[in-house]
Parts: sequence; structure tokens; C-alpha cells
Amino acid sequence: MQILRQLGELFLEAVPTIVIFLLFYWFLRANFFKPLEKVLAERHARITKAKADAEAIRAAAEEKTGSYQEALRKARASVFAEQEASRQAALEERAKVLRAARSASQDVVRREKERITREFGAAKAQLEAQSENLATRIAQMILAKPQGPREEAR
Repeated sequence: MQILRQLGELFLEAVPTIVIFLLFYWFLRANFFKPLEKVLAERHARITKAKADAEAIRAAAEEKTGSYQEALRKARASVFAEQEASRQAALEERAKVLRAARSASQDVVRREKERITREFGAAKAQLEAQSENLATRIAQMILAKPQGPREEAR
């Protein structure tokens, strides 16, 4: 029994400490933990909202990047099409100039051939006329040549 009595005295001596501890716990809970939990909950809500906002901004940035890339692709395709059209126009102009130059050179060649043919005909006629004259003169010279001493000795 003495142990029970000692335990009872010990309990009675501990009651004020327990009461003080409980009062301190309720005080801390009401004045410290509740506001702290409120601040932590608000902080968590803000972080969640900031993450959602950041995700929305990232998605918008990706969408804008995609539209920018698409616009860039279209602009490049447009530039390439313009370059191809310019190249085709230049090739057509070059072909046109080449055809004109070829035609002009063929005309020059044709005219020069005609001129050469005319000159050849004129030269041939002149040579024929001169050859007859030369042949006559050669024949006259041979026939009119006096006989030299060698030919007389024969």
C-alpha cells in the first residue's frame, strides 16, 4: 500500500505540471501552430498556383514557338519559291538571249557563205577568163620562140 500512496502523491505532485503542460500545448496550438498551418497552407496554395501559372506560360510559349516555327517554315518556303521563280526567269532570259545570239550567228554565217560563194563564183569566172588568156599567151610564146642553137643542131 505504501507504493500506492507514493504513486498517488507522485500523481498529485505531477498534476500541476500536466495542467501547465496542457495549457502550454493549447496556447501553442492556438497561437502558434494554427497560424503556422495557415501560413503553410497559403504558401502551398501559392506554390501550386505558381506552378499552374508557370505550366500555362510554358504551354503558351511552346504554342508561340510552334507558330513561330511554322511561320518561319512558310517564310522560307516563300523565299525558296521566289528564288526558284527568279532562277527560272533568269534561265528563260538566258535561253532567249542564246536563241537570239544563235539566230544572229546563223544569219551571219549564212550571209558569209553566200558572200564566199559569190566571191568564189566571181574568182572562178575571172580565173577562167584569165586562164584562157594565159593559155593563149603561153601558146603564142611557145610558137613564137626562136629556136636556139641546141635545137638547130638536131
